[in-house]
Amino acid sequence: MGGAGGRGGQNAMAGVCGAVGGAEGAGGGAAVGTIDIRDLWEHYRLYHDRTHSLKEVLVRFRRARYENLWALQGVTMRVEPGEAVGVIGANGSGKSTLLKCVARVIEPSRGTVSVRGRVSALLELGAGFHPDLTGRENVFINGAMLGMTRREVRARFDEIVGFSELEQFIDSPVRTYSSGMYMRLGFSVAVHVDPDVLLVDEVLAVGDEQFQAKCRARIAAMKARGVTILFVSHDLPRVQEVCDRVVWLDRGVVRAEGASAEVVQEYAGRSE
Repeated sequence: MGGAGGRGGQNAMAGVCGAVGGAEGAGGGAAVGTIDIRDLWEHYRLYHDRTHSLKEVLVRFRRARYENLWALQGVTMRVEPGEAVGVIGANGSGKSTLLKCVARVIEPSRGTVSVRGRVSALLELGAGFHPDLTGRENVFINGAMLGMTRREVRARFDEIVGFSELEQFIDSPVRTYSSGMYMRLGFSVAVHVDPDVLLVDEVLAVGDEQFQAKCRARIAAMKARGVTILFVSHDLPRVQEVCDRVVWLDRGVVRAEGASAEVVQEYAGRSE
């Protein structure tokens, strides 16, 4: 079987860490911090013909065989301002695709996604960083991608670097960073944007326990300030700790939605 390919815009995903959100589709009059998802469908093309040269691509372009793989199927959910909602499910259930649609990294095949306010997203480890640039340069680039002006980044630069604890390495190329250092810098930029909506996709699984605890404390503080949080993780105890409500995705379909403890228990007992 050949590899999977995304629809238009999917190839740009790896270079995007976040977005500045606004009203889109339904829900334009909602309060700042609202996420409104209605009948969301998203598919990728799963190709069955493997090509090995440019000639084969050109000759067989119109005849390439593929099938549509539906990552999300009719997902409808709403997150109110200041609410923390977890998204759980097995690998391949559509969790990351859902966050990418909310962050506008990819466009829905069908349905609408409305987000009110500034969005800060941690979608993939190292996303938004240029490996040959220094940590300092990447802070400014990443901040701009998250909607900050250069003046705002400059004003918060010392705080961003201090939180990441990477002062010694900030002028080194990020290709020399470990995965934990990537996470530190990316998380630090994202939480200093002062977002209305924070999207987190499993990146807190990387790094030492001390820094993870520091990140969890910052997320708790943001939640207390009324920041809306959409949190994807396989760490079920952490989901219960952070989230008021949980959505369980199963092969792109909402299997269950409700209080964190109840949905997590149902999910954990699915194979019993």
